[in-house]
Amino acid sequence: MSFNVAAESYDRFMGIWAQQLARPFADFAGVASGMRVLDVGCGPGALTTELVARTGADHVAAVDPSPTFVAAARERLPGVDVRQAPAEELPFSAETFDAAVAQLVVHFMAHPVTGLREMARVTLPGGPVAACVWDFGGQRGPLGPFWEAAHAVEHAVVDESHLAGARRGHLSELLRAAGLRAVVEEELAVSRGYDSFEAWWEPFTRGVGPGGAYVASLAPEQVEVFRERCRAELPAGSFSLDAVAWAARGVRS
Repeated sequence: MSFNVAAESYDRFMGIWAQQLARPFADFAGVASGMRVLDVGCGPGALTTELVARTGADHVAAVDPSPTFVAAARERLPGVDVRQAPAEELPFSAETFDAAVAQLVVHFMAHPVTGLREMARVTLPGGPVAACVWDFGGQRGPLGPFWEAAHAVEHAVVDESHLAGARRGHLSELLRAAGLRAVVEEELAVSRGYDSFEAWWEPFTRGVGPGGAYVASLAPEQVEVFRERCRAELPAGSFSLDAVAWAARGVRS
């Protein structure tokens, strides 16, 4: 799935969550100084920024299928080799990187096993390949209240719980299917605060991701009903939300 939206819209929708997740995920992946690392599905650069802080811009490369995200990442992170490409067709030679990572991306890959296999192909033998996806299957992702409200007003709504890697153990299965060995899986927990319900709601009106697409599919009167249902799911005033992502890491043979 390519996000054909402005980078600023993604920043307001999922960008802060991605920034919060970047450090624990990079720790889990084992990214350290001196490593050459590939960020697959980099978006506007949340994880890429963390990788640069650890290894330097000249040690980081990144890809994303969205031209707007690629442009934003290039502008924000000069010195990083940022290219437009899907995970399933990485534009790098075999055994180029010490590690390859994909944050909040596998569930949007057209062919997840192929994408992970490509990540393994461009990683040196013995190097880590790691990915993480929100626990949509356990209703512990950051969009939990949103999808709970959607199910309350439309029981047949299709949420993100069915997507690749979004439930316990599935990321590990995908990494093993891609040929990775010594696969391990952990939970990564993060949180963020909101000043008000309006601050939480507004990003969903920007058409980003499945949540934004769902809001955009509703008639104006349906949007108002759904909006108020969402309000009922959340505390009044300022509040914070917790979220959990599944992270899995394997070793390239």
